Amino acid sequence: MKYLKLLRVKHYIKNFLILLPLIFNKSITNIDKLIMTMVGFISFCLISSSIYIINDINDVEKDRKHPVKKNRPIANGSISITKARVISIVLVILSLSIIIALNMLYKFNIVSSLGYLILYFGLNIIYSLGLKDVPIVDISILASGFLIRVLFGGAISNVIVSSWLYLTIISMSFYLGLGKRRNELKKHKSSKTRAVLKFYNRDFLDNNMYIFSAVSLVFYSLWAQSYNNQLLLWTIPIVMIIVMKYNLDIESSDSEGDPVNVLLHDKSIFILGIIYMLIIFLALYL
Repeated sequence: MKYLKLLRVKHYIKNFLILLPLIFNKSITNIDKLIMTMVGFISFCLISSSIYIINDINDVEKDRKHPVKKNRPIANGSISITKARVISIVLVILSLSIIIALNMLYKFNIVSSLGYLILYFGLNIIYSLGLKDVPIVDISILASGFLIRVLFGGAISNVIVSSWLYLTIISMSFYLGLGKRRNELKKHKSSKTRAVLKFYNRDFLDNNMYIFSAVSLVFYSLWAQSYNNQLLLWTIPIVMIIVMKYNLDIESSDSEGDPVNVLLHDKSIFILGIIYMLIIFLALYL
């Protein structure tokens, strides 16, 4: 169990963004592309876990002062820093090796695929080493992680990511990143556990968060309309309701606004997400 916590397996749910280009390109029934994408999903899970471990190693002293993070395996001492470093290195090697091996069986854009993996790893390393304490830059790197997942999914499945999908993902990513910082500020009200919080205030985070939520809905609506599919338009109010419910959750809860935690603990958002995916499949595949 402690190793699953170290790898933060529950955060793998974010990596399902890798499937979006394949789904929206109506190609998920292509077995070869599906296999390529799922192998890419595994590779991305491994490299994301290596990043989580590196972050935990670098933040071990701060995490020990945090009311929740103090229970992480490295912070509570159940896994040594040396062992954690070895696991992180092995995960990176496995992640890159999987993509290289996959290219021997299927032809895809391996340069872009490896490039996105390395870019994700590099951005998160410099984030962990200090950029997480630079205002705006920290949120930008958080947002880039979501976008890189989608672009990686497009590269490994040989699917072009549309402009509207790109704009929707990047604006929604900023919305989620700002929401996370907003609730961290509300809950901790100090920079002891996250130094960058001293640069932010509630009004700045609220205003920008709602700007990005609004433009995200506009971009998504334009994306849905571009398919010229009447059924797909029914997903727009569902996305609106999900955004409103997410806003309500982070306004009224004591959570830190982590999208994964909100999704896993809010059954209504989870159910709406399932309904959304069912309509997507009906609209695009039937």
